[in-house]
Amino acid sequence: MMATEEVDLQASDVSGQKLFNVRRVSAGSTVGELIEGLLPKMSMPRNDVEGRPLTYYALLEREGRHLQVSERVGDVLKTGDKVVLQPNIDAGGGHA
Repeated sequence: MMATEEVDLQASDVSGQKLFNVRRVSAGSTVGELIEGLLPKMSMPRNDVEGRPLTYYALLEREGRHLQVSERVGDVLKTGDKVVLQPNIDAGGGHA
């Protein structure tokens, strides 16, 4: 039954300038699938300024925590939630 349920939420980038209303996300999909679907819709960059691939994480504002890509949407998100897509930034990027 849960796989047919859907969640409506908001997604934004870290700056809050890109805000996107996400409708009818399948509760059976993973957070990773949600992120991958949002990146092109929100015109988020896939690579950093030096051309390295970026990995994005979703921060659930209601709980103040990063969601794991393997978590199911229906288990962790509720209609009306806001998630912030954050790129993973590796420290020590080798600037000389």
